[in-house]
Amino acid sequence: QVQLVESGGGLVQTGGSLGLSCAASGSFFNIGVMAWYRQAPGKRREVVAASIGRSTTTYADSVKGRFTISRDNAKNTVHLQMTSLKPEDTGVYYCNVKDIAGREYWGQGTQVTVSS
Repeated sequence: QVQLVESGGGLVQTGGSLGLSCAASGSFFNIGVMAWYRQAPGKRREVVAASIGRSTTTYADSVKGRFTISRDNAKNTVHLQMTSLKPEDTGVYYCNVKDIAGREYWGQGTQVTVSS
């Protein structure tokens, strides 16, 4: 059984910074992709940032230059550093992991609220 445990998040003012962390544990094949998604109230869940393999990262246009995703393959952890936060960054952030067998796992979600 695979478990993703998220930490971080909370309330921050516009322009502030927050960090999110996710640790994967359990039995799974090698992890291929570690990513962060978010879901704002009334909106669909969207990918924010993804770490693919050992060196490729992608970002949603809305967060480029402000968010940084990083991972530790030895520890199966992924971190999302968020800076220059805006009210539109508010939402529930979910950790997502896909292993090389194609199986996908989700964290329980952590709330990020950016006040104006």
